[in-house]
Amino acid sequence: MKKLVSLLVLVLAVNSMATTIQITEWMYKGTNGEFVEFTNLGSTAIDMTGWSYSDSDAAAGDLDLSIFGIIAPGESVILTDADASAFRTAWGLSASVKILGSNTNSNLGRADEIHLYDASEAEIDLLIFSDAAGKGPRTENKSCTIPQADFASTTASSSWVLSSVGNNGSWASTSGDIGNPGYNNYTIPEPATIFILSAATMILRFRKR
Repeated sequence: MKKLVSLLVLVLAVNSMATTIQITEWMYKGTNGEFVEFTNLGSTAIDMTGWSYSDSDAAAGDLDLSIFGIIAPGESVILTDADASAFRTAWGLSASVKILGSNTNSNLGRADEIHLYDASEAEIDLLIFSDAAGKGPRTENKSCTIPQADFASTTASSSWVLSSVGNNGSWASTSGDIGNPGYNNYTIPEPATIFILSAATMILRFRKR
């Protein structure tokens, strides 16, 4: 029984560390444009060629995200309705931050959804928010960064808070929007840690036999 419990714990640990790309921040309306941030929270690079985004239409392939290409562990990329160059300048982002701008076919409202699909059209992440219904804060000119402990949740909570200057690395854009697009301080698992846990899981399986 002890071995079984240990095995379950290790499997859960490995699964939690195998997290793929997630929705990590959003602002539905900003002077410098609305935006959605996606972050690779896994330990290996991920190719977003063929991946797509959709809002409440929930239609895989709605907006192609292939331009992001290879996303390194811990890297964040930005989707915005603003011109990419203007958005980069407004937020003081370096050329290394990948931005897909001028998004006009899947724009966000106060009550909306954010869907992320991989190249096989499988839904990888989903966020449902509505400040009027108490599902998340009103992200007008202030973004909301999703707490790492809540990545499993598909609905924004009323307890989630708006970004403020200096909090969670947030700063103000040239027009006074507040957020931290392209920046994150999430805990990213190291490949060695996952290898050790995976090896331990295999050993326990072998011993159980």
